Amino acid sequence: MEQIVRYFTDNDAYTFSCMYYILQKYPRAEVEYTFFDRNHTCYPQGFAAMLQEQVDYMPAVTITDGEVNYMRRSMYYLPEWFFTFLRGFRFNPAEVNIGQDEQGHLSILIRGKWYSTIVWEMVLLQCISQLMHTLNGDTDNYDAALEQERTRAKAVRALSNGLIISDFGSRRRFSHDHQDMVVRVFKEVFSQGGYTGDDGVFHKWTGAFPGTSNVYFAMKHHLTPIGTMSHQLIEFEENVSGLFECNFNVMRKFSDVYDGDNGIFLYDCFGDKVFFNNLSKRMAMMYKGLRIDSGKEEEQLEKIIAKYESLGIDPATKQVVYSNGLDIDRAIELHNYTAGRMQDSYGIGTHLTCDITGVKAMNIVVKLTRMRITELREWHDCVKLSCDKGKTLGNPEKCAYLISQIGD
Repeated sequence: MEQIVRYFTDNDAYTFSCMYYILQKYPRAEVEYTFFDRNHTCYPQGFAAMLQEQVDYMPAVTITDGEVNYMRRSMYYLPEWFFTFLRGFRFNPAEVNIGQDEQGHLSILIRGKWYSTIVWEMVLLQCISQLMHTLNGDTDNYDAALEQERTRAKAVRALSNGLIISDFGSRRRFSHDHQDMVVRVFKEVFSQGGYTGDDGVFHKWTGAFPGTSNVYFAMKHHLTPIGTMSHQLIEFEENVSGLFECNFNVMRKFSDVYDGDNGIFLYDCFGDKVFFNNLSKRMAMMYKGLRIDSGKEEEQLEKIIAKYESLGIDPATKQVVYSNGLDIDRAIELHNYTAGRMQDSYGIGTHLTCDITGVKAMNIVVKLTRMRITELREWHDCVKLSCDKGKTLGNPEKCAYLISQIGD
């Protein structure tokens, strides 16, 4: 089958910002990532071999001068030496172990240096999703004109209802070409500046489309790459500094590395109670805002506002990014609920990049599951609890223990 991932930057922005953080703070760390299919999909026999073929293509995918020059401008918080490092970086297929049982269930374990293995998450998820849609015949039935019009309608609805919306859909996309179309159409619609209503009056957009989490598409379409950090930093840190201090210490270390840039923090790795209990005023003021990726969004917003107010900070000066499996209608609900109390924006994934007529999107993730600070140290389990029970992943015994420590 033809190669699916052909560009080094066909990856999320947070992959690169986290990679630099790792090189700065834990350059000798080793980790394991595990693939989880929440739908327990039975993949066609031979799927593991097809995925392995895609993995084996990757060492030839290297960063280009054009990609480096774009990242210099748009990801200005990354230093020059990091781009020298990326020029010499090569994907290492030996880090990826793929298996498939008799029922067709897929198993994937990624193991190696943390700064190196971090690149595989997005590549594997994109390949798995696109391969399955191809094998299911979904690509044969794809109506490009219809899906473009549906995407255009989404863009109009989002922008006319005041949404600051970005594409977060690389990991479970229908295909590379479909995501490309989504980003292009949203930019085209936003560039029109507004729409002419039934009253014959031109109405300016009240929303915006600033960019995409995918660095390659941001470069191609002259947009901003969106993304700062991921849960794995906090999962790792829990084994370094403990359950109740890990969020604070990641905030401190991340802000040291980026000197205040990349200021949106993903706070829900061990639920909201652990985070809010030791969110200091210094960190709350230093970071631009928080990303809600689990839990009931309205409840989470109220907790965030209450915490800022308790610290003497005006919530309206802070940002909130909603990203928990949203569609346009739900985002509009949340925008109306937020009602200007915070600066709200929306990262929408599968609803943009795999909401295809007659197609069922995948429900797959790759998560950090083990770590050790150096090659000389012992291994520890990494888990993610989240504010949604369905998003809890990792060693069940450790999850249960940590939940008991957190309490109600």
